[in-house]
Amino acid sequence: MATHRLYYDDAYMQNFDARVVACAPTAPATTASGVRAAWEVVLDQSAFYPSSGGQPFDRGMINDAQILDVRDEGDDIVHVVDREVPTGHAKGCIDWARRFDHMQQHTGQHLLSAMFQERYGLPTVSFHLGSEINTIDLRGSEPSYDVLEGAQHAANTVIFADRPVTVRYGTAQQLAELGVRKEVEREGILRAIEIEGADLQPCGGTHVRSTGQIGLILVRRCTKIRQDWRLEFVCGRRAERAATADYLLLRALGDRLSVSPGEIPSVLDKAAVAQEANFKSWRAALQQLAEARARLLVAGNDADSEGIRIIAELFRDESEEMLPPLATGIAKSEKSVALLAHEGSGQLVFAQHPGAGRDLQTVLKRVLAENSGKGGGTRDFVRAKLSNPAQAGAALALAKRIVLQGTDSANAAS
Repeated sequence: MATHRLYYDDAYMQNFDARVVACAPTAPATTASGVRAAWEVVLDQSAFYPSSGGQPFDRGMINDAQILDVRDEGDDIVHVVDREVPTGHAKGCIDWARRFDHMQQHTGQHLLSAMFQERYGLPTVSFHLGSEINTIDLRGSEPSYDVLEGAQHAANTVIFADRPVTVRYGTAQQLAELGVRKEVEREGILRAIEIEGADLQPCGGTHVRSTGQIGLILVRRCTKIRQDWRLEFVCGRRAERAATADYLLLRALGDRLSVSPGEIPSVLDKAAVAQEANFKSWRAALQQLAEARARLLVAGNDADSEGIRIIAELFRDESEEMLPPLATGIAKSEKSVALLAHEGSGQLVFAQHPGAGRDLQTVLKRVLAENSGKGGGTRDFVRAKLSNPAQAGAALALAKRIVLQGTDSANAAS
């Protein structure tokens, strides 16, 4: 016998009586508090909504058993609970705060989707009701800010008009004749939700009785998802929380910057310009410092009998940004090889004057074979980052030995 779905005609039902048709142990359920033993309960009638159509299941109690999950299995609604429920009479109690929140979000989605399709030709191809944020995927061209704001405004205008939200039943053909937003091909009698003068959509979910009970719709961000546009939004109490959090954040930022919330964008623009100028100055100073230090290192290191000068340095306190310009500066000197490592970050930078005659790609490959990391470059310049920065000293010592072996081989050949 199919479970009679009480929520179809009365989404506001918070308590109900039912008969337990079956109760059997099932696989343990994973919950926020851990893995718990579970039983599957089938009732002759139920007001609990099962996960379906993007809307999560209802929570609550059957007698003293807590609902862990509710799902459809054919015509039956299966309630997964945390303890056995005896067959016979039972009382169900809905977690009303969760149910009403879902009603606000789902009805808000119907209205918002209708506005995007009717006004801007952007149909909704999927919907997800999340614990904090809801999303709809829109198909078509990228919605501009004006489109997003326009759909939000149109939806809220309908909300403020407090229009009735009613349930209609009919065949697919009958609903199509009434102007259903999205036609379906299912046979038999279908259930549809009508928002007076705004939308008619087949749906088995729970909804408010009038648009005023949605409260408010706030459109959040919109991002590209494959061929569609994913729009985030919140309704009702969630919109209130989001708007309050937005204001508190702006006020806190304004207090930190000693300006009003409306002045924050211009202050940030000025700060970004100043930061860019400071960064350019810092880069120029770093370049000058690197060149000066390169000259000192070259002057302080003697070349070997073949004129090859190897400069190996392990940095600890300096910025890792110093390594590339310093290595390049050293490599400007005839037959010089720079082997630089940074102990804090695990960064390696090797550079050479072409006259040094080494293959730094080969040197780096051998170093990374013994010290895990990633990197690459050319014959004369390579850089890498070690997985374990503590290996920077060992990697530097190995690189120096490999380069010295090249010098020894050249001496032996001569």
